[in-house]
Formats: sequence, C-alpha cells, structure tokens
Amino acid sequence: MRFSIDLIEWYNLNKRELPWRNTKDPYTIWLSEIILQQTRVDQGLAYFHKFIDNYPTVEHLSKAPEDEVLKYWQGLGYYSRARNLHFTSKHIVSHYNGVFPNKYKDILSLKGVGEYTAAAISSFSFNQPHPVIDGNVYRVLSRVYGIKEAIDSTIGKKTFKSIAAELIDKKNPSIYNQAIMEFGALQCTPKNPNCEICPFKLECYALKNNQINTLPVKEKRIKQKNRYFNYLIIKNNKSIYLNQRVDNDIWKGLYDFPLIESEIEISKESDLKKILSPPNLTIENRSKPIKHILSHQKIYATFWTISDKISKDLIEKAIKINLKEINNYPVPKLIENYIKSML
Repeated sequence: MRFSIDLIEWYNLNKRELPWRNTKDPYTIWLSEIILQQTRVDQGLAYFHKFIDNYPTVEHLSKAPEDEVLKYWQGLGYYSRARNLHFTSKHIVSHYNGVFPNKYKDILSLKGVGEYTAAAISSFSFNQPHPVIDGNVYRVLSRVYGIKEAIDSTIGKKTFKSIAAELIDKKNPSIYNQAIMEFGALQCTPKNPNCEICPFKLECYALKNNQINTLPVKEKRIKQKNRYFNYLIIKNNKSIYLNQRVDNDIWKGLYDFPLIESEIEISKESDLKKILSPPNLTIENRSKPIKHILSHQKIYATFWTISDKISKDLIEKAIKINLKEINNYPVPKLIENYIKSML
C-alpha cells in the first residue's frame, strides 16, 4: 500500500536515534513504552537510562524495593506506572521464569499493559502485525483520511482500529509502527504542522478541507476537581515528620507531610487552629497557596510550619526522620519543590 511505503521512506530519512530502537529486547522496549506513556521523549530519556543502568534485566527490577523504584521514578508523574512496572516484573519472574512473554495475548494480560503497549512490544520485539494506536496515530489517520468519528467514542475506536489494521505493513510491522508514531510526533504535530513538506500533502483530507485544527475529534472533556491540602511541617530540632500515602488515591506509595484536607482553602491561622489539637499550638509560618495541576485534579497546597506539640492522631501514621535523610524518600513533585525551598 502506497501509504505505508511513503511513511516508511519518510521514517528512514527523518527518524530520531533513540536507544530503545537499537534492540529487540522486549524488556527494554516495555520499559521505554511505559516511561513514554504521558511523557515526552526528551523528558523520558533520562529516566530510561536511569532504569536501564540500575535494572538491566527484568529480574533486577523484580528484586528492587518499591520505595527505590518510586524514587527513581520521582518527577515523572502518573506513579501507578511505576508500581505496575514493579509488580509486573515480579509476575514475569514468577510466572514466566524471567523470560518476557512473546505472544500478544500474554503481553496484553500483564498489569499496566494496554492494547497500544502490547502492540508496540509484540511488533518491535517479535515483528508481529499488531497496529499501534496512540494519540499520534489517531492524529495522522484522522487528518490524512478525514475520519471524523471521535477518538474517545466506541465507534471511533473501532473505525481507527479497522483502518490501522488495513494499513499496517504486514512484512515490516515493526518499522511501520515506529514510522507512524514518529511521523505524528515530528511531522503531523498537534499544532502548526509543516504541511508543505509532508509526503501526504496531495491526498491529505484535513489539508485540502482546512481542517488541520479540527481533526482529530474528541468528544469528552476532562473534568478537574479542586482539592485543598494543608501540609503540616512539624520540625523538632533536626527531625521532621513524613507520611506515606497508602490509600487508593493520587501518589500512592509516595511520601508527603502530615496532611489535613479541607473542602475550601484555609487562609487564616484561627481556622486551622479550630481543626488542630491542641488549638493553642504555635503556628510559626504559613506559605502562600501553591497550585499543582494534575490531569483530573487541581491541588491547592498550603504548608504550615507548626510546633511539635500536636495531637498524636495527626502523626500516628507518620515517621520521624532526620532532616538530612529527607531526600532518600520518594515524594511527589509538589513536595520535592517545597523540600528544595526548605533546605
């Protein structure tokens, strides 16, 4: 098919040299794909090298403490990816004797692996003809072929899946899949694509019909809820309290400070004292509210430095550590930034 031929020709001339493209090792490719979910290549590259250097095989990763894995992941966000990566490494060691499965169905069954990642691993490592469909692919196909079904609708997903299966080069699925993803990342970009040098400019539906900015179509908008976090910075000489987040909420497994979440922003010391026990404790300092945006939430965090004489209920699950050791613990970016300003 001409589309796949032109696409692969473009790829051979324009592809970036990336370390996971120089191997067929499924562990390396799996690691890179998990890191690159919701992450730009330029940001993910350093994390990829960090993980490969410290965990060169799936067995090395399986033996690592979860806290260590989360610490190496710190700053990358979407921490469930790291927890699933760690869990799945243990599963591969225990159920597959440390050998990464080579069948699409088995790869898809792994925790944290969806259809896109399973297609990527099975095609890149084993040259199996499973088409990858990610944001880049949706964008390329919708523009070139004028597909107006919403990419987040049931009928839209079926339509794109069918067309992607028709277009994939059955003899070279690995190269084709990498090519269409790279084309979306470098050439057919979300904003201001350089259509003048595009190999598909003569047949591109979006270009001919002035719909570059309207395709692909997405029908659902992410609703963000506001949350108000009041962090308690409880210092005692050279010690400080940290709390590990264990509930099924954001940042599970990471550490932050003892926390009071409120329905609205607390701006007055007197309002915080009504919640704290004893209410007459000394509040030494209050930060300005810091806005931290996640995909589905906006966090408004205020850091309150208070005296050590506080109710045991607030610190019963916390650990008391030497302030010098605070950088040994995996923390969310919001907390990491505050620690840098504090030290």
